[in-house]
Amino acid sequence: MIRRVTVPTLFPPPAYSHASVVETGTRLAFLAGSVPLDADGKLVGEGDPVRQARQVIANLEEQLRAVGSDLGHVVATDVYVVSDESAVLSAVWGVVEASGLSAGPHSSTLIGVACLGYAGQLVEITATAVVPDAGAGS
Repeated sequence: MIRRVTVPTLFPPPAYSHASVVETGTRLAFLAGSVPLDADGKLVGEGDPVRQARQVIANLEEQLRAVGSDLGHVVATDVYVVSDESAVLSAVWGVVEASGLSAGPHSSTLIGVACLGYAGQLVEITATAVVPDAGAGS
C-alpha cells in the first residue's frame, strides 16, 4: 500500500524518506496542523519546544485514531518550529524521530518560522496519512 523511497543518488536523509508512493484506490487523510493545546484549549509547555512537540505528537495520534489510522501510516509531514536556531529545530526533530512517525520513515520537511497561530505556540505539525482498510497491513 505504501512504498517509501530513499533515492540512492541523493544524500541519505536522517530518519525520513525522500518520497512516499501510495497505490491508487487507497484512502488518504489530510490532517490539519496538530497544535500543543490540551483538551481544554490550554497551551502545553509554554516556552518549551520539546514539551510542545510531545503534545503535538500526542494530538496528532488522536487525529489519526479518529480517522482510522496511526503514526505508522503517515506518509508526509511538515514540522513548523518558531525558531531560527538549528539546535531548537534539532531538538524538536528528536521528538519526531522518537515517535512512531519514524517507523515509516515518512517524508518530512522541518521549517523554522517567525510565529504560529496561538499565543506562545512554538510547534505545529501537518500530516498526510494512509487510512488502511480494516484488517489490512501497510
